[in-house]
Order: sequence, then structure tokens, then C-alpha cells
Amino acid sequence: MPEVLADHTTLRLGGPADRWVRATTEAELIDAVTATDAAGEPLLVLGGGSNLVVADAGFPGTVVEVATTGVVSDVEDDDPTCGGAMVTVAAGESWDDLVATAVERGWVGVEALSGIPGSVGATPIQNVGAYGQEVSQTIASVRVWDRRLRGVRTFANADCGFGYRTSRFKADPLRHVVLSVTFQFRQGDLGAPVEYAELARTLGVEPGQRAPLVDVRRAVLDLRRGKGMVLDPDDHDTWSAGSFFTNPIVDAAPEGAPSWPQPDGRVKTSAAWLIEHAGFAKGHGNERVALSGKHTLALTNRGGATTADLLRLALEVRDGVELAYGIRLVNEPVLMGCSL
Repeated sequence: MPEVLADHTTLRLGGPADRWVRATTEAELIDAVTATDAAGEPLLVLGGGSNLVVADAGFPGTVVEVATTGVVSDVEDDDPTCGGAMVTVAAGESWDDLVATAVERGWVGVEALSGIPGSVGATPIQNVGAYGQEVSQTIASVRVWDRRLRGVRTFANADCGFGYRTSRFKADPLRHVVLSVTFQFRQGDLGAPVEYAELARTLGVEPGQRAPLVDVRRAVLDLRRGKGMVLDPDDHDTWSAGSFFTNPIVDAAPEGAPSWPQPDGRVKTSAAWLIEHAGFAKGHGNERVALSGKHTLALTNRGGATTADLLRLALEVRDGVELAYGIRLVNEPVLMGCSL
């Protein structure tokens, strides 16, 4: 029986793949990608499947599942005299497992990114962010297989083209396969300054103040669970790809909408606010697909849904917001074999 993408995505959607390769070492990963490219076959490199929407027809090519492992730090035994740690992590490692390790070992800078599903290798592609932190703030370099040049390359942070939910790897999605990511962490017991107001309130600190790493992780996980953003096989509100739409950056936010100034003079506003005020309440949908009952940014599979069902709901919400406010929302997950 062929592997079905629905068994490997957090939305639990997607049809079969023509061929499936599970790469547990870097050499296997490079060999699988190289062989697929040489054969001229379509290639899907799969991490945790948390930011991916796959067509019901499946994928007409080879899926390479990245299952590489390894976390290597240049600091032994958490030397308290050392002010920082360089940590290189294989692309296939679980992101949240890495965050848990970072909190345990006093590596500062990713604690607010707790509870985000997926693999380490996927995080620089999307420049994953939440609660005032972005992964680009701690990345020192990203090591990739360049499918065009057919060789290994290492990009320093400044060369990764990081922006809001984007990077050079997302801008050129068929070129680079992430092999490993090197992080530069400060060390200590306190997390980075808390910049997100909701998180600051939960922690009982003022914005800009710091709190213990363990407290930040616990607070973020509690907040995410309250929004259905921590995976739970028994809770359909978590059968999603996380936030389906990015917060739009516009010349001016609608009256009453949240507004965060951007370096270019524009503002970022809230996609969730736009969705709700365009008339789409939590739980909007049907017995197959619906907005989460906890958070309007998550489109959820209620069980028995198809990708076509999900995309119809996404299109309804996107077009409704555009009709109400003249702002077209952009999907955050990668759409494979399908489109809005």
C-alpha cells in the first residue's frame, strides 16, 4: 500500500505519494534528493507536515521524509562560566523537543516558540514566530543541499533573507533542502525580554521585562492550548496547520483593528480581527471543516474532511475579508498540488 500524506500531516489531509523514502542520515537525505532530481521526478521534502496542505489526489512523485537526528552543542556540561552556546541541530529533529531541551539547558531565545509542531529544518524556511519571538533571532547559520549547484552550502543569518514569515528558502522553494541549523544562544535562567503583551500579562510582568525560562515555556503552552494550537489527537480543534493566514502588512489598518508599525512605514494588522469582523465567528463551517472553536485563524479538519473541503472554507474566508476590508489574506501553509 502506498504511503498516504494524510498520515503525515497535522491536518490529516492529503492523498497518496507515488514513492516514499525515509532518510535517517544526512547522506541518505542527499542521495534521495539527488536520485529523484536525476530521474526528473517531482520531489516533496517532508518534515513534520505541520505547515502543509496536500491535494486529495496526493503527490505524483517522490516524498523524502526527513528523519535525521542530532543535537550538538559546543558547551559541555552547561558550563556556567560560558555566556553562550552554539548548537547545531539536524533538520529532522522535532522543533518542540529542541525548545524543551533549550529551556532545560538554559539556552535563551526560543522559549516563546514552545508548542509549535514540525521539524527544526522547516523553521528557517518560514521564519517561524510566535509571542514576540522569531527563530531568525537565534539562528547563526543554515546548512543546505543546493539542488541547482548540486552541493552543500552554508548561509550565515544575514544571507538568509529573513522577513516576516519568509526567507530566501521560502522565496526559492525548489532549490534548497535544509540539512541542519546552527543556533547561537545566550545562556541563563531568564528568558529573552517579553515583547508580546498577552504573554506579559500571563506571566505577570511588564512588556520588556524578563521571566524564568521554565515559566515562559509553561505560559506559552497554556496560551496555545487555549487556542487549540497544541497538537492533541483527541481534539479536532488541533487538527489544523496552525494559523492558516498571515497577518497582513498594509498602508493603514481598518478603524478599530490592531496596528503594529513596520520599518517601512506601513503597519501589520491582525488577520484574526479581520476574519472575525468580516462575520466569520469561531466554529464557522460545517461538520467536516470549520474555523477552530478556540481561534479563528485555524482551519480545522473535524474528521472525514477532504482537502477540497478545507480549501472551500479558506476561499470563503479570504474572499469575505477582501469584500469587507479590501485586504486579501495570504495563506501561511504551503499548498501542494492545490491552490486558492
